Amino acid sequence: MKDCPICHSAMSPAFKETILYKYPVQYFFCKPCGFLQTEKPYWLEEAYGDAIASNDTGLVQRNLLLASKLAAYLFLNLKPRASYLDIAGGYGMLTRLMRDFGFNYFWSDPYCKNLHAVGFEKSDSQEKFLAISAFEVLEHVEDPVQFIANHLKSNDCKTIILSTDLFAGDQPPSSQWDYYSFSSGQHISFFSLKALEKIAKILNLNLYSFNKLHVLSDQPLRFGLLTRILTKSYIAPIAAMLIRARLGTKTYSDSEINIQRNKPIA
Repeated sequence: MKDCPICHSAMSPAFKETILYKYPVQYFFCKPCGFLQTEKPYWLEEAYGDAIASNDTGLVQRNLLLASKLAAYLFLNLKPRASYLDIAGGYGMLTRLMRDFGFNYFWSDPYCKNLHAVGFEKSDSQEKFLAISAFEVLEHVEDPVQFIANHLKSNDCKTIILSTDLFAGDQPPSSQWDYYSFSSGQHISFFSLKALEKIAKILNLNLYSFNKLHVLSDQPLRFGLLTRILTKSYIAPIAAMLIRARLGTKTYSDSEINIQRNKPIA
């Protein structure tokens, strides 16, 4: 038995499965809040031999779509010219895409090398961020409430945009659900909509869920049109291109900034 890290109820054994092709692992389910989690993940050091799983061939495609949806949300619901931060930003792909769309976006990740947004890392002297994003992160953390609360507090903001696949119903999905990612061993926490609602309530924030994209914020949802944009995959890329035209891309100006930054001092 173990206690749920969200609502602290006793979790019940749900099923066992083999992780990384060799470790038998127990999964536990919290019925009161609809949260599923593995036993204490002792295998993570091995699972993270590479920060990004080699079998994650959909990484680029997901980033393109999520960045388009994120651009629509920030432009229509927050402040387009404000500063934003991607925590656990991986190789920096999302940060680069958001800057390409014209947003003042920055990168942070203590466990991964920044490849695509070099020069735009969070710094100690950084101005305040209006919101932070954490895409495909929540399924990797043991204590999701603490994770979200700590990052909101440390960045002095009240909005976090997340992405994770949700499961429906009052029971864990079957072992055929590919989001378990048994072969990589990196996914340890799994959420229903009820689980996210519980987290939002604990943190005294509003929850807006759009398929795989989820917003926890003290801000209301300002435009009903957002729901259609964020739930229809074919609309978001069109909206993002219009936003890019309106804001002006940072693709070329960022390149010039890095050229000047790397020039040797005479």
